[in-house]
Amino acid sequence: MLVIDRYLEDYATGEVRRTLGRTITETDVVLHAGQTGDFFPHHMDENWCVNEAGLAGRIAHGTLVIAIAVGMTAGDVNPQAMSYGYDRIRFVKPVFLGDTITVEAEITTIADHPRRSELGRVDEQVRVTNQHGEVVLSLVHLYVVNKRGEGG
Repeated sequence: MLVIDRYLEDYATGEVRRTLGRTITETDVVLHAGQTGDFFPHHMDENWCVNEAGLAGRIAHGTLVIAIAVGMTAGDVNPQAMSYGYDRIRFVKPVFLGDTITVEAEITTIADHPRRSELGRVDEQVRVTNQHGEVVLSLVHLYVVNKRGEGG
C-alpha cells in the first residue's frame, strides 16, 4: 500500500483511475450473507433464481458489489482525504457469481467546503463494469480533502 499526501490543489477534474479485474466468488456471497443477514434466495438459492425468478443464476448482493468496488479503488492511502459518503447509487445490472468486475473512477467536481475554509470536496464518478463491458453499478464517491494552506 502506498501513502501519498494529496491536497485539494493536487486534484484535476477529468483525472481517471482504473482497476484490474476481480471475480465475484461463492465465498464472497456466502460471507456477505453471513455478515449482513441477507439470505434472500436471489443470493443463496440457484434453483429458485433459475426456475422461479427467471434469472441466469444467483446474483451478488448490491452492497457486496459496492464494498468490493470501493475497496478496489483504495490501493493508495491519502491521509489528507476522507470518504464523505456516496450519492446516486444505482444497481444497473445484476452481478452474477463468476462475473469479473473492473472499476473506473473519474474526478468530476472539485470545490471548496461550504463551511470550513481549510477543506475542500472532491467527487468521483465511479462506474463498475462486468467482463462484457456492461455497466453494473454507478455511484458518486464524495471525499473531504485538506487544503494545502498558507505557504504550502
